[in-house]
Amino acid sequence: MLMIHIKKYYESITNEEIPTERYNSLTISPVHIHKDKKAHKEALLVLGDEIVHHIHGQRVPVITYSSETGSTRVAAGH
Repeated sequence: MLMIHIKKYYESITNEEIPTERYNSLTISPVHIHKDKKAHKEALLVLGDEIVHHIHGQRVPVITYSSETGSTRVAAGH
């Protein structure tokens, strides 16, 4: 899967746009076959970095677990 597809998938399930100014400034995309391998590698790493920084910047709710709320019984089926 292309990294750009990962970006689009994340945006579709979260309804958030991932800002990719650094990636866009490189003016390279997966369809630019005339660009060299090094340029594509740099673009891939920059895009991945922007996606990760965006996800890490989101506030994820913290879920706490208390042993008092859990059950001591285990469900088993045959």
